[in-house]
Amino acid sequence: MLKKLRNSIIDFASSQKYYPIITGLATGLYPLLYFYNANFSLLNSWSQFLFFSFLYVIAPILVFLIIDITKIRHKITSLSKYLVSILGLVIFSFLIVFSTYGIGEKKIALMVVLGAFALGIILFKHYNKIIVFQLILALMTAPKLIPDLSKQLFYSHDWMKQHDAIEKAVFKKKPNIYLIQPDGYVNFSELKRGFYNFDSSEFEDFLNSSGFVNYPNFRSNYYSTLSSNTSMFAMKHHFYNDPKPNEGELFNSREIIVGRNPAISIFKNNSYKTNLILEHAYLLVNRPKIYYDYCNIDYKDVSFFARGFEFKRDVIKDLEAQIEKNTKGSNFYFIEKISPGHITSYGNKSDGVEIERANYLKRLEEANIFLKDIITLITEKDDNPLIILASDHGGYVGFNYTVESRSKVTDPNLIKSIFSSNLSIKWPQDNNDYFEEELKTNVNLFRVLFSYLSDDKIFLDQIEEDKSFMQIYDGAPFGVYEYINEDGDATFNRVEVH
Repeated sequence: MLKKLRNSIIDFASSQKYYPIITGLATGLYPLLYFYNANFSLLNSWSQFLFFSFLYVIAPILVFLIIDITKIRHKITSLSKYLVSILGLVIFSFLIVFSTYGIGEKKIALMVVLGAFALGIILFKHYNKIIVFQLILALMTAPKLIPDLSKQLFYSHDWMKQHDAIEKAVFKKKPNIYLIQPDGYVNFSELKRGFYNFDSSEFEDFLNSSGFVNYPNFRSNYYSTLSSNTSMFAMKHHFYNDPKPNEGELFNSREIIVGRNPAISIFKNNSYKTNLILEHAYLLVNRPKIYYDYCNIDYKDVSFFARGFEFKRDVIKDLEAQIEKNTKGSNFYFIEKISPGHITSYGNKSDGVEIERANYLKRLEEANIFLKDIITLITEKDDNPLIILASDHGGYVGFNYTVESRSKVTDPNLIKSIFSSNLSIKWPQDNNDYFEEELKTNVNLFRVLFSYLSDDKIFLDQIEEDKSFMQIYDGAPFGVYEYINEDGDATFNRVEVH
């Protein structure tokens, strides 16, 4: 059997016979598998699979079938004999470039396509050999997808199960709740010191005069928007879900943040209308099923090629429209603002520590203007709101670029720069307990909030550990490490994830 298969492959590679379906399949299959292997967490919806399968595989097959049916390769100029090899290599190369860089690197795409065009002329007599090579690449890549596919098919949400009956909590108070997340906004205590050294007193005074309680030394439990928010809405630690070295994002994080999670389920169980208001489509790029009652971004406006920042919504305008619509009942609003953000992610884009710091602080001042405007809007429209400013992680100031933090860090100021995040809450007027002992990290934010709303402090008995965790790639064996302990001190203890 194997000998017969081997002989068939040799006969195919040695011939110049044209097989349009095999040619089209070979042209797009490896780029498709490569694309998924490199970006699985961004592409794990059925609609994306169907779209990209058509783009990478079905469309090339149709192109080569049309060439065969119309006999066009026999009807045009003397270059017609090169048509299949040129077209096959150009499409193959373009798809590889797209899979690697997206649609933004036009110069690289042009250079690669020109090179493929030349190779198509030089190697046209050997194109069936190239097809065999392309199929071998696909066969070599396919097994690499097995762990991701297995994780997708058998993903367990058991880690989100609560240790108590909080998911059945009954609210005795039902104010409108506005959770505003300014991405990467560092807490005021850290802003005054360390690598930030920034005077934030003007904005602090605004919050104080507006009735906010500020929580000094508050921090995130995880280093990124996805990992931090997943833990926050789940009200549990995920420890990065037993990560592998090649994983760039927390698996299924978007599905949990905008989909069914304990926090949103509890709001719905208490007859809250849930509203998701985003500045960018970053949380929607892999088209997860949205569990919120309303989202200001429709999937028809999100391209299949999107990476989340192709367009920008005016969240204040969108919030105002929703407030005016939601005049009855109680409402929860999750409002995400991608500002001030953090320093640049990669070394080749970095301008160095000092310029990155200056750029961050400039965006911070712009974020302060936004926050003043949105708080003013809410307080004008709502008589007694519960407003929460809760950022997702720190600004990474002190590093040259954020990915630098994936190597072992021992400087406590750098560690705090990763995790220090802001929490400021304007409690309703009838509240006298600000939970200053319980509110230290994001993972416990909703548990404390639901304890207040249900007027039941028994839920505070199951507070999660106020620790911060990091995935380390260099300077220590790969794994998840506890970087900050419950006392707020820098540590470096490997976590055994099961």
